[in-house]
Amino acid sequence: MNILSAIIVFENLHEVKRLFHWGPIIALTVIGVCSSMAILDSIIWYWPLDTTGGSINFIMLINWTVLILYNYFNAMFVGPGYISLEWKPENQQDTMYLQFCRVCKGYKAPRSHHCRKCNRCVMKMDHHCPWINNCCGHLNHAYFTSFLLLAPLGCIHAALIFIMTMYTQLYDRISFGWSSVKIDMSAARHIHNPIMPFSIAAFAATLFALGLALGTTIAVGMLFFIQMKVILRNKTSIEVWIEEKAKDRIQYYQTGEEFIFPYDLGSRWENFKQVFTWSGSPIGDGIEWPVHEKCNQYTLTIEQLKQKHDKRQRSVEYRVVEDYNGACCPLGKGLNTFFRTPCTEEPRIQLTKGETIFATRGTKWWMYGDKVLNEEQAKVGVRIRGWFPRRCVEKCHYDSANNSTSEEKKEQ
Repeated sequence: MNILSAIIVFENLHEVKRLFHWGPIIALTVIGVCSSMAILDSIIWYWPLDTTGGSINFIMLINWTVLILYNYFNAMFVGPGYISLEWKPENQQDTMYLQFCRVCKGYKAPRSHHCRKCNRCVMKMDHHCPWINNCCGHLNHAYFTSFLLLAPLGCIHAALIFIMTMYTQLYDRISFGWSSVKIDMSAARHIHNPIMPFSIAAFAATLFALGLALGTTIAVGMLFFIQMKVILRNKTSIEVWIEEKAKDRIQYYQTGEEFIFPYDLGSRWENFKQVFTWSGSPIGDGIEWPVHEKCNQYTLTIEQLKQKHDKRQRSVEYRVVEDYNGACCPLGKGLNTFFRTPCTEEPRIQLTKGETIFATRGTKWWMYGDKVLNEEQAKVGVRIRGWFPRRCVEKCHYDSANNSTSEEKKEQ
């Protein structure tokens, strides 16, 4: 019912455009191929509907498809929930503990992050998923995780159907030369007379669907375990990274602080209930959260501000010495740069010789940083950051008299 209301309400009709993206197209194609081939194999070649087992098998296949699509479309169209534009906390003094989003022109509520793809601040953002062409966050985390569980289970069932179909239909046609190996297939042969012969095309289609089913089971199953690992600790993928950086910061500066993750309620069951409920709607409004007794609502946001300040201090100024067009895998920047491009959806930025960039992280062949902009762009809130080849820049060297100028640029 939720999915129908999300599509039919006119104010949400623009959300249907999310379907026209390579992620949903591939995901729905895989679901369609595996489901349709499993149903066809069950009806035509293996386990007919006029038997009790065949009827139960057919109903289960239909149920898998319905449940998978239900959770998939809810994850896509219900969405993660967004922080209101120009949002501010009720107590104005609390703004000192929050980051300001220049795009949404408001403050980022606890656990929220700005998504470049959605161009909004997302409640309890976990990540932006290309397969649903939407963010995974507060409102759709349960739907998304349920989809990650149901898809492998449905694919396992379908894979068993594919294997048994090929095994029973090809048993009499292929001689393996193993005279000592004998398998009694009389029951399988007499269970059902196929409606149509099992042709080469049918074998190829079934084998292709089997490959899709097994690949989906492995890939999506791993994602499910990753999601459950963070849910049982009441975290998100982003918050896991924030916690790791907090420990690194404390160890690096030897501050003696003790960072306690504020949203872990100390019980896996209590953490589980924060996401999964009988109503399907998660607990909370996406702004305020139950926290550890030693923490408050702004424990994590204060840590984020410290990390942001530390990031500025550690950033290194570079000058662009070679133009770069922003290509994901540039051909003219060397074989190592081409083949070792970062495996991430984070953007690449164009570079023009003479520009200045503050780099914050990198690999041997690529770097990530913020481009220094002019005053007009800075006032408007424009921010250009992303990956670029390391060979296109060189480190700036300043004497002590110029260090203050460099620090001013970082703060800006």
